[in-house]
This record gives sequence, structure tokens and C-alpha cells, in this order.
Amino acid sequence: MAKFEIIVGSVLGASEYVADALAETLSNHGHSANIHLLPNLAEIDQDAIWLICTSTHGAGDLPDNIQTFAQQIALQNLNKLNFLVVGLGDSSYDTFCYAAQHMEKTLLAAKAKLLHPALHVDVLNHPIPEEVAVEWLDNVLKSTQFDD
Repeated sequence: MAKFEIIVGSVLGASEYVADALAETLSNHGHSANIHLLPNLAEIDQDAIWLICTSTHGAGDLPDNIQTFAQQIALQNLNKLNFLVVGLGDSSYDTFCYAAQHMEKTLLAAKAKLLHPALHVDVLNHPIPEEVAVEWLDNVLKSTQFDD
């Protein structure tokens, strides 16, 4: 089956829990997944499907652990890369899921292909974001053909 690289942007750990649940879901579907808590472009397989899982910090900022990675990919031509995005945020802020939107725009500008519309989880409506993220990924995996 397919290989996934889960790239995590996290401040307080919620994105890490979601990444773990997504990795388990991928495994249950016969896919492999590596989780990157301190992502570095040189260590991430560009032939795999990237699954960006990030929260938003401060005034719409990327979490500290993913900022350097975002700068690295902004300088690349990733026209062979396929990716998915899961963002976590709080809709009471006007910067709801800005980090996920930033990562999506950065990857699209690098010519990567978004395989499915991003999921933006509102933690006000989904206090356990893993549940909605797993449901979303199950649906993506059922509706999309992933090959090695």
C-alpha cells in the first residue's frame, strides 16, 4: 500500500494525539506512516504522501517546531509530491486554522498536489479532535486510490 509521512506542528500536544490516531488509522488500512515531531525536509521521504497535522499558535502562527520546515519547503519544487492537511483550531479566534492554511498554501506554491480538501477541526465543537480527524481520514482513504 502507500507510505505516508505525518508532519506535526504542535504547541500543547493536541496535534500529536491526532497524528498518533491518524497513523493508527493508516495502519488499519494497510498503509505505513512515519510521524515527524521535529520535521526536517532532509529526513522526510518526498515520494511518500505527506499528511500535515498542525495546530495554530498565537496570532495565526505556525507552531515553533514546524516553522523551519515551512521555510525549507517554500524554497522547493515539489511537483511530484501529494499531500493532505488536518488543522486544529478554535473558531472563536479570527485566525482559525491559519497555520494549516499557511502550510497548504506553501505546499501548493511549491507545486505539490492536494489530494483532498483540508480538514479544519474546531476544538470548540470537537473537544476530542482525534475522532473527527479519524472519521475524515477513513472517508479519504475509502474515496481515493493510494498506491505505492
